[in-house]
Amino acid sequence: IQALLPWQEGERFLHPQKGYRDLRGKLLLPGFVDAHVHYPQTEMIGAFGEQLLEWLTTYTFPVESQFADADYAAEIAQFFVNQLLSHGTTTALVFCTLHPESVDALFNEALRLNMRLLAGKVMMDRHAPDYLSESAEQSYRQTRALIERWHRRGRLGYAITPRFAPTSTPELLAAVRQLREEFPDTWLHTHLSENLNEVAWVKSLWPEHEHYLDVYHHYRLTGERSVFAHGIHLADAEWQCLHETGSALAFCPTSNLFLGSGLFRLPACWQNKVRMGIGSDVGAGTTFSMLRTLGEAYKVSQLQSYRLRASEAFYHATLGGARALRLDEKIGNFQPGKEADFVVIDPAVTPLQRLRSGRCKDIYEQLFVLMTLGDERNISETWVNGERVWGDAAAQ
Repeated sequence: IQALLPWQEGERFLHPQKGYRDLRGKLLLPGFVDAHVHYPQTEMIGAFGEQLLEWLTTYTFPVESQFADADYAAEIAQFFVNQLLSHGTTTALVFCTLHPESVDALFNEALRLNMRLLAGKVMMDRHAPDYLSESAEQSYRQTRALIERWHRRGRLGYAITPRFAPTSTPELLAAVRQLREEFPDTWLHTHLSENLNEVAWVKSLWPEHEHYLDVYHHYRLTGERSVFAHGIHLADAEWQCLHETGSALAFCPTSNLFLGSGLFRLPACWQNKVRMGIGSDVGAGTTFSMLRTLGEAYKVSQLQSYRLRASEAFYHATLGGARALRLDEKIGNFQPGKEADFVVIDPAVTPLQRLRSGRCKDIYEQLFVLMTLGDERNISETWVNGERVWGDAAAQ
């Protein structure tokens, strides 16, 4: 991004052959940041009837087993990335499976499009089916090789990804700690306090620890590049630990509602000064659309007597998400010098939207209507690092 200024002053930046685009009637926003999503679960969105732990066993593990096949992983990775871009998401923090093939497939596709994307191989060495089992040593070796192959290549970053505490032995978390020490500029991505049965399970497996987050903190897995998905059922001491270590949370409203996990306490992030981004959490999440996800975040907040204003919601989906991922020096707004990831939005593509938009008094009301009535149909174009990758005349 070269400059942000009134359009009348922009003539000196125009290329003599390229001219300019007139986007009156549309909105230009920073690309959306998805702070937590599972690409292998794309094909299982809408799996019926279970809460978290049963849902993993019944649906997730069988689907994830398919990603040992490199060709299959490449097919789903391409579909997944296209879904992100067509919904206006330009950066994501992504769970793969425990198969290195799944990581290679996703990073290859993101590298082809020059996306800023963080991802990693799932690490788990207990409480998983035999067909998804690995040792702590094997998980360490494979993860180390993937970091050396992909981290900081293009706009990619590696996230060390233990699934969650119940599928991790002490040996595995010690291996994660070792990787963090060897590669301190990688990210850490895992789950935390999503479901009450999960929280109780962690307590039974790790009785020596004060609370769920203390399991991760004991192994020095909290920190400024650590992102914990969910964090619905947190004690005061956990909020304090998140703040003191600079760790971040990912708020995933559609999956929290779909699995009946609980209501995320968004105001507690402000009160405890904890960074937070918005996650689609596909496939427990029910949409790739950040617009629809923000609409659900508003409803979750309303149920707790907190009014989520549009200005705050879109902050969390852009610059706030970038700050949660510690990428705000690169992306998140239109500050000159940042990478040109942005989305062109038509706020009135349906008859109802056109009718409702005509009564909007200001941009904030327009944005609120967009997060209430909007979806992927409102995304006209998606641009990644200054190149149009989705929309009119783009390769789709």
